[in-house]
Amino acid sequence: MDKFEYGWWLPADISTHGAQIDYIIALLHWFMLALFIGWGAFLLFTLIKFRARPGHTADYHGLRTHASSYVEAGIAVVEVVILVFLSIPVWNVVKSNPPTPQEADVVVRVVGEQFAWNVHYPGPDKKFGKTDISLVNGNNPLGIDSSDPAAKDDVATINQFHFPVGKTVLLHLTSKDVIHSFWMPIMRVKQDAIPGMTVPLWFEAKETGQGEIACAQLCGLGHYRMKGYFSVDTDEEFDAWMTEQAQSSSFEDDYY
Repeated sequence: MDKFEYGWWLPADISTHGAQIDYIIALLHWFMLALFIGWGAFLLFTLIKFRARPGHTADYHGLRTHASSYVEAGIAVVEVVILVFLSIPVWNVVKSNPPTPQEADVVVRVVGEQFAWNVHYPGPDKKFGKTDISLVNGNNPLGIDSSDPAAKDDVATINQFHFPVGKTVLLHLTSKDVIHSFWMPIMRVKQDAIPGMTVPLWFEAKETGQGEIACAQLCGLGHYRMKGYFSVDTDEEFDAWMTEQAQSSSFEDDYY
C-alpha cells in the first residue's frame, strides 16, 4: 500500500468527514488573511496620514465617526456565523454522535502511555477480554487477563493500527499515565487521551493506504518518539492481518 504524502496546504484527506473540516480551516484562514490585509493597510494609512511634518499640529479629538465600530461589529458577526452555523454543526456530527458498538463495523480500544499507543481488538467474538491493572507489565501493557474466555481471541498491538476501508470504526480512547493526544492527520482525527476517562472516537476511511499516528500533547521527555502507524486495508487484507495477529498474539509474550 502507498503511504499518503503531505501537500503544500494540508495533508491528504482520506476520511469521509474531512472535507467539512478542511472547508472550515480554509475559510478561517482566508478570513484571517482578509483581516491581516485590512488592518495592515489601515496601519500604513494612519502612519502616513498622521505622520509628524511641518505645518501640522496634533489632533487631540480623535475619530468623529463610528466607522471603526461598524467594522468591528461586522467582524464579530462573521465570527459568530462561522462558529454557530459552520463549526458547531460539524463538531456535533463528528464529536457528539458516535455510533454505538452495535452500529460500528470495527470496535477497538486504544490506550496511550509513555511513549506508545496500545491497540486492543476484541477478536471474532466481538467481546473484549477483561483487563486487570495487576497484570500490566512490559509484555502485557494492557493487563489483558488471558484466563478470561473472551480474551482468547483478542488481538493487541503496539503502535500498529489496522482497519478496513469504507467501514465505520469506533475507537475507545484512554491513557494509563498522563494526558496524550491521539492524532491521525490524514484522517482528520485528533482527541485527547485522558487517564480515568474513556472517550469515544469514530471515523471512516474512503481510501486504502498508510499513515502516521502522532501524539499532539507534550507528554514527557520521550514525546518526540511517540509515533505509531495505521493501515487502511481492503476487507480481505484486514481479515488476513487479523488472522495472522490472532495466531501470533500472546499476552505472556511480547506482541507487535
